[in-house]
Amino acid sequence: MSTVNCQLNLFPPHRAAIFDLDGTLLDSMWVWHAVDRDFFAARGMEVPADYAEKIQSLTFRETALYTITQYGLPENPEQLMALWNEMSFIQYRDHVKLKLGAREYLDALKAKRVKLGVATNLTAHVARAVLESNGVLDWFDALTSADEVLRGKAFPDIWLLAARRLGVEPGLCVAYDDVAKALHGIRAAGMTACAVRERDMPQDWIAMKRDFDCHIEGFSA
Repeated sequence: MSTVNCQLNLFPPHRAAIFDLDGTLLDSMWVWHAVDRDFFAARGMEVPADYAEKIQSLTFRETALYTITQYGLPENPEQLMALWNEMSFIQYRDHVKLKLGAREYLDALKAKRVKLGVATNLTAHVARAVLESNGVLDWFDALTSADEVLRGKAFPDIWLLAARRLGVEPGLCVAYDDVAKALHGIRAAGMTACAVRERDMPQDWIAMKRDFDCHIEGFSA
């Protein structure tokens, strides 16, 4: 596989670019570390060492189901999702920012008339709030949340839905994610898979550069 650092050198022939948010466009992993810490502490537990790795490609609902089943919690998925949304919403709306250079990268794509889409594990209202607070919500032609599909981002479902909403064939889309399992889902959808480095994720970056079509060390590189 190519190990090219994809600083806008993919366009054309691509007509659309689809972005994950957490850890890809957004400097937001700190929010979920805090939510996880406070959530488990309220139940007399420390955050399990492998928790972030286990849930990284799951949908929001799948994460809730996993957490309930794995740790024997009394809540139902709707209760956990509502709680996590409440715990995270203000941070996303008021404090989470785009990664360094991401705004300029998106602006350069728009200048090339590349359609922009989002495929995120965040619920739609949180995604819209953080993109609006960063002044880029109206830059995107489609926003897709993992709670709109049955399977997580390791499968092609969300990526294909995003492409349909953009009106672009999957083979003319490039999609960006910081999680290897999600990048496999992108490849399964027939899209170009671009790995984005998130230093705060338990990933083998050398393997990600080797295994996918292109990579970004940082948007400002």
